[in-house]
Amino acid sequence: MVDTISFGKLKWHHITNPTVDDLDFLRDNFHFHPLDIDDCSSFVQRPKIDTYNDYYFMVLHFPLLDKRTNLVKTEETKIFWGHDYLITVGNSHYVVQDLFNLTKIDPEEIEEDELAISSDSILYKVMYRMMKETFLLIERLGSEIDIISRELFEQKSERIIEQISRYRKNIIQLNTIFRPQLRLFHTFESGEVKGFAEDMEDYWGNILDFYQKMWDMIEDYGELVAGLSSTFDSLQANKTNEIMRMLTIISTIVLPLTFISGLYGMNVVLPFANNSAAFWLLIGICAVVVIVLMIFFKKKRWM
Repeated sequence: MVDTISFGKLKWHHITNPTVDDLDFLRDNFHFHPLDIDDCSSFVQRPKIDTYNDYYFMVLHFPLLDKRTNLVKTEETKIFWGHDYLITVGNSHYVVQDLFNLTKIDPEEIEEDELAISSDSILYKVMYRMMKETFLLIERLGSEIDIISRELFEQKSERIIEQISRYRKNIIQLNTIFRPQLRLFHTFESGEVKGFAEDMEDYWGNILDFYQKMWDMIEDYGELVAGLSSTFDSLQANKTNEIMRMLTIISTIVLPLTFISGLYGMNVVLPFANNSAAFWLLIGICAVVVIVLMIFFKKKRWM
């Protein structure tokens, strides 16, 4: 279903979950390249921008946090924009849908005091809203890494491993989303994508700066979680070494005791075998062996 908001001659069309009829609407009313229309019916693996004489076609990826799994997933927004229209297509990022619905109720919501209404200004508004929502998501990830840092020495290892693994997966997903789009936004700021309105350079530069700031935060969080992961691995290795050290000490102490008890458990004639105090004598020998070994270990600082 094609939903439309009009700003005089300028129109914003929004199509959610495009059907065959919706794609036919694009073919019949606009001179879009067939490959661009085909992209509207499928998920595009990488963000891109295609430049034509009278319009641009852009595919943007932005992260969305799945509340059920607490994992970041990729949401895709496809955008056509020309001189007097903007078209957002597909199961777009919910921010686009919310902004469209809000603008439909109150068209003044899209207006900027210093920015005249144009397809470029609406595009800027859409991208900026998605940037703000993404920034909140990244800040939330920053809060999570603070929690992991505080709980690193307190919680059970299984919980920390799960938290770090989930966090690293989210950072990898954000890297996959952000890295290829840096070049895309550079085309706006550098002037390769001129758009259809004048004096938009500062606004495109603002988008790039915002995006670069988030990218820097993601890189910082990636380094932090890598450091926390190394610290956690060191802690676990140290705990394992401590456990193995204690087990080795116990085994070393028990070994001679096992030998003595096993020796006197044999059905042969041994010294003191017929002595009525043999039991207490062996207990004393075992106690002396334990004390000597413990003194030896203490002296070597092995325990």
